This record gives sequence, structure tokens and C-alpha cells, in this order.
Amino acid sequence: MRRRTNWSTTRRVRAVLGAAVAVCAVTAVLPGSASAEPATTAEPGATHTATTGIAGHRATSVERVSVANDGTQANDHSTHASITPNGRHIVFASSADNLTSSRGGYMYVRDQRRGHLTRHGQLLGEQHHPPTISNNGEWALYSGYLQHFKQMYLAEVSRSTGSLLRTWGNHQTQPSLDADGRLIAFVVIPKRDWTTSDQRILVMDRATGAEWTITWLSHSLPSRPSISGDNRRVAYQDAKTEDVFIWDWGDDVIGPIEGPSKAAEIVQLSDDGSKVVYRSGSDTHVYELRTSTTQVVPDARGLAIDPTGRYLLYAPQIANRPSLVLRDLRTGTEETVADKPASAGTDAVSAHGRDVVFTSAADDIVPDDTNGKTDVFVRRFH
Repeated sequence: MRRRTNWSTTRRVRAVLGAAVAVCAVTAVLPGSASAEPATTAEPGATHTATTGIAGHRATSVERVSVANDGTQANDHSTHASITPNGRHIVFASSADNLTSSRGGYMYVRDQRRGHLTRHGQLLGEQHHPPTISNNGEWALYSGYLQHFKQMYLAEVSRSTGSLLRTWGNHQTQPSLDADGRLIAFVVIPKRDWTTSDQRILVMDRATGAEWTITWLSHSLPSRPSISGDNRRVAYQDAKTEDVFIWDWGDDVIGPIEGPSKAAEIVQLSDDGSKVVYRSGSDTHVYELRTSTTQVVPDARGLAIDPTGRYLLYAPQIANRPSLVLRDLRTGTEETVADKPASAGTDAVSAHGRDVVFTSAADDIVPDDTNGKTDVFVRRFH
């Protein structure tokens, strides 16, 4: 089924977005997973890095990210981490008040190349959405309440500046940034009638303020838009009908991609716009636009896909499995990200599955973890 949508934009924005193809659904099941012998790597002198024997075909190491620049452990919980495609920048939220010289409740960005942590905008209110960062690491979005309405704030990472990006509307879901952080997909319930059950999915140009509507939804249930790095597509869900759709500049709205007989929940659109991950029942589905096929990962709660669309991060839904697993969708091989209780969100995997960020309260992932709090970690595959 294809639904047309109400939209408006400018001639300048029209030139930004490309065309794509219409698609239909075909289903295939991935081959069984395979694994190699455990591999290890050592990083002498790394106080917050652990060498591990996690099963997989690549050597691996893990590091705690939510620490101060002098290595001091956070004195409160750190959560909601995401990573740039090149693995250099990691953004997360923390309630700790000892990571920098300021009180807690801020968004932090860690430059892994420099090993340096910087504090950015304050996360106003307890119900803030997870922060997100652009592919180039230059722009980070976070949210908080202003006059009882949830608003978006934008931080320029290199200059450590932040400002209110929007002053009207009540944002309901985590915003999504394109590759250079210029275009933002987000959801808003109009402030002029905040009791309405309608919502709009919009794309905004942060540089000019120009915006256009992808679609209206007649409810306020989460739609969680996800924009591709090249701006060509936005995937979202209609949580009321439990359908997943793709907005494509050349073909308006395509979907539901999962077919009429399945209830689906969106996870993420790959950064190259080639694949959409959604959950249906106890399985995770990876829909490929180019071939109009769907790969099924059974008994898996999909969490994120790497920017290239090849590696899927998921939480197994059967007993006696690790808490987080990284699957190569091309070969079916799998690697353990965390064998302790852990969680992760979208944008948790760097390109080619080289790095995965996650959060865990476990105290034996790295040495000398004694703070008793949830921390942010990054696992590297070499």
C-alpha cells in the first residue's frame, strides 16, 4: 500500500534530496550464525580498558567512556550513548556532577582520538530524550522542557556552545540528524492546541529554519523518525496501526513495508538509506530497499544497525545467550558485545561494526569499577 502525504518545502530544499525506487516486500531467513575461537588484545597502561575473550572472529577490547578526563569514576548514572560512524565521538547523558566542574544532568561528548570529555547542554527535566550526534561529530541534539513543552536544543561540539533550536510545539520522540547535522527529522504536536491527538513528522533545515511536513498522524503515539545520512529518506512508524513506512523524496510515502498482516515497530534506518530495521513479534526484520527483500533474525530484539547496513546489534530473546550481540547480516556470523546485563540504543554501532557503545551497571566489565552506577562502555572489534 502507498499513501501520499501532505508536504511543503522550498526550491532550495528540493535540490538537497535525491530520488529513489518504489519497493515491495519479500521475506527471507538469514543463515545460522557462526563464530570463531575467542580472541584477545591488550592495551598496556589503559586504566579503564579490559582485554576480553569474547567469542568472535575479530580481536576485541572494551573501555569505560563515562569517566572524567583524569579517570575519575562518575558518581551517578550515565546512559543513552551513541557513536559517530568513524567511532571518534561518543555522546551520552549523565546525572553525575563530577565529570566536569559543573553540576549533573548534562549531555557529554567524548573525543576518543584525543581522549577528552566535554560538557554540553543541560538535559532539562527527567523525561528528556536521548541525545544524538551528527556523523561528523560537529552537532549534537538534546531535549528538555521549557514552559511545560519539550523542546530541542542544538550544541556545536567543537565550540562547546548550545542554543534553543525550537520554541513552539511539544516534541514527542528522539530527533534524528543527517550526516552533517543540517537536516533534522522530528515529531511535534502543535503548541497552539497541545491537547490534540494529532502529530506531525517534519524535517527542518537548522541552517535556514526552513521545514516541511512528511505526514500527519492522528494520534500522539511514538513515531520515532529516522533520517538517512544523505537526506533522501525518512523511516517512521504509525504506532496506532503498528505499521512502518518510508518517506522517499521521489516516491512520497512507501509502505507499510512489513505487509498488512504484521504488527511492526521501527528500530532504525541505516545511514546509507538502504535498509530499515523493524521488530515484529519476537523477531527482528531487516528490509532492504534495493532488492525489496527482508532478512529475519529470529528471537532477537533489534536495537541498532551500523551506518553501512551490514551489522545488526540485537538483544537475544532466548535464555543462555549474551545480553548484546553484533550480527554480520552478510555472512551470518555473530560476535558478543556484552555478556553481562546491558542495553543500547540506535546509533550505537560505528561503520563496519568496529565499535559498539552500550550501558551497563555491571561492575566487572572493566577493572576497578567501584562506583555502583550505570556506566557507558565502548567495545572495539579489531
